[in-house]
Amino acid sequence: MTFETKKSLFADRIYPAVITPFTQDGNVNRDAMLALMSRCCDEGARGLFIGGSSAECFLMSHKERMETFEIASGMKPRATLIAHVGTFATKEAVEYAKYAKELGYDGIAATPPFYYGFDSAAISRYYYDIYEAVEMPLFVYNFPGNTGKDFNLSDPNYIELFKSGVIAGVKHTNQIVYQLERFKHLNPELILLNGYDETMIAALSLGADGAVGSTFNFMYPHYALIYDAFKAGDIERARQLQVKANNIMNVCVDAGLFPAIKYILNKQGIDAGLPRKPFLPLGEDAKARIDAVLAENLVTLR
Repeated sequence: MTFETKKSLFADRIYPAVITPFTQDGNVNRDAMLALMSRCCDEGARGLFIGGSSAECFLMSHKERMETFEIASGMKPRATLIAHVGTFATKEAVEYAKYAKELGYDGIAATPPFYYGFDSAAISRYYYDIYEAVEMPLFVYNFPGNTGKDFNLSDPNYIELFKSGVIAGVKHTNQIVYQLERFKHLNPELILLNGYDETMIAALSLGADGAVGSTFNFMYPHYALIYDAFKAGDIERARQLQVKANNIMNVCVDAGLFPAIKYILNKQGIDAGLPRKPFLPLGEDAKARIDAVLAENLVTLR
């Protein structure tokens, strides 16, 4: 796939990192997930990121992760679809990737394998193996705060990996936006998607091609306004809206980000259910703080 084709398919989009709604008995709620994705597309989303951290991927079984891929495949061709296939074992990641390809996904993303202390050679081989199994656009899901794996771009193995053509881009979930620019400097043909909602305009200013966000699930129009203002050169307007978004994010993170997102979606009419344990539901004080910050800061119309 040429760089121009990758750009036309993946760039200039802000992707909701779609959450996984659960029913009261703890199963994946197909109807609610479809309703959420449809609403995001109706609001203008041209891409959806499926099965990532916001989806509680590592709290789900293999079968359930496959199920969410299948549910989301129904959103083609309304949106570019990226499936997160990352896990600890290469074999399982390849199984997810093959299923995503079978379902017609446009791309896949993978966190590096963590917990066991794999070195750069092993981590690079993991990405080569996934790509060789499916030969479809593959994004590195760079989330060192959660995986404990940072990509040292002075490491020869990583330099080779990111220049190899195997990696289509990076989902950069790292508040060190300097590193995002360094990825682009290392290989200008990488598609860089910012992964921290709070740093979107900072990442765009350093060359990000788009963004993936968890809070986009409930406030896509607000972030679309930030993106549009930045692209139009109205940096002050983009900054003002980013500050409002960060006010919301600050309260949600303090309360518990994923429980907060599901609480808000439930209030908005999406039957998101509760996050899986060991996440805990919100207390009444946290709900009141969230309600107040949304009333003061959320922009709902583009």
